[in-house]
Amino acid sequence: QVQLVESGGGLVQAGGSLRLSCAASGLAFSRYTMGWFRQSPGKEREIVAYINQRGTNTYYTNSVKGRFTISRENAKNTVYLQMNTLKPEDTAVYYCAASGVWGEARLASQYSYWGQGTQVTVSS
Repeated sequence: QVQLVESGGGLVQAGGSLRLSCAASGLAFSRYTMGWFRQSPGKEREIVAYINQRGTNTYYTNSVKGRFTISRENAKNTVYLQMNTLKPEDTAVYYCAASGVWGEARLASQYSYWGQGTQVTVSS
């Protein structure tokens, strides 16, 4: 049984930082592209960032470029999202997801497995 378990969310003031972690089990982690998505009330789920299987290629949505960093440790079956200079508009539930796609993986439909989500709230 595949499980993705996010942690590290919480309440932070604008300008602060958080580090999200996602621990995976039940899958060959190093064979999966890993992504972070977010969803706020009334909005569609959107890609935040993804990282390829070997950690050699990353993608960021424009609104987080220069502020967020995605990384992974295949030996620990874990993917991270370091979030700096947080803004109120970053407030959302953040989801970790795994995709078997090799190459671009910006769409939620490309991901087979999802975590339960972790709330990030940025106060102004």
